[in-house]
Amino acid sequence: MAEDRERGQDGALVLFSGGQDSATCVAWALGRYRHVETVGFAYGQRHAIELTCRSPVRAGLAGIARWGDRLGEDHMVDMASGLAAVGTTALTSETAIAMTEEGLPNTFVPGRNLLFLTYAAAIAWRRGLRRIVAGMCETDYSGYPDCRDDTIKAMQVALNLGMQRRFVLETPLMWRDKAATWALAQALGGSALVELIREATHSCYLGDRTQRHDWGYGCGTCPACELRAGGWQRWRAQRSGNDAAEASEPHT
Repeated sequence: MAEDRERGQDGALVLFSGGQDSATCVAWALGRYRHVETVGFAYGQRHAIELTCRSPVRAGLAGIARWGDRLGEDHMVDMASGLAAVGTTALTSETAIAMTEEGLPNTFVPGRNLLFLTYAAAIAWRRGLRRIVAGMCETDYSGYPDCRDDTIKAMQVALNLGMQRRFVLETPLMWRDKAATWALAQALGGSALVELIREATHSCYLGDRTQRHDWGYGCGTCPACELRAGGWQRWRAQRSGNDAAEASEPHT
C-alpha cells in the first residue's frame, strides 16, 4: 500500500503515440517522476506505423541516464471502431489533406484528444496515478481546437469532477514551438535523446518511413512533416548561431 501511495504521488501516465512530441513528453516525465507509465491509442489512424515505433522508442528511453528504473507499464487502447463510427477524416482515410470550410485542416479528428484524455484518466484512476502528461501544443500546431490550453484546463476540471480524483493534466509543450521542442529534447537527454527521436519516432500523417531527412522519416510535405522539419531547421540554426557567438568571444 505504501508503494502504491508513493507511485500515485510521484508517478505519471503519459499519452505516447510514438511521435516526436509524445516521446519528448515521456522523457520530460522521466526526468521528473519516479514512476512513469505510457498509454497509446489505436484509432484507425492512417499513420498506424507510429504505433510500431512505440516499443523501440521506449527501449531507447530506458537506456538513457537513470530512466530505465523509472519507466513502468505500457497500455494500449483500441478505439478504431468507435472513432470510425462517427465519421472519417484525412487522418483516418485515404483522403487528400486540405482545409475545410470551417477553417480547420481535414486531419482534425473531432473529439479525439478529449477521448484520449478520458481513457487516460480512467487508466490513471485504476493505476493510482495522479499526473497525466500529454503533448498538446497551442504554439506550433495545425489549429486543432482540442489542443488548446483552455480545452485542457476544462478537461481537467471535468475529469476531476467526474472521477472524484485530483488529476493534474500537464502539457509541457503547450507554449513551445517545434524548435523549442527539439531544444527541450537536447536539454533532457542530450544528443542520445535527439538521435532517438530523429531515428525512431514517427510524425508523418501519411505513414511514410521510406524517405529519410535530417529531421527523421516522413513524406516531407504533409503538415506534420513540415512542422517537424521547420522546427529542426530553426533549432539547428539557433545552435549554430550560439556556437559561432561563443567562438567569437575573447578568451580571458
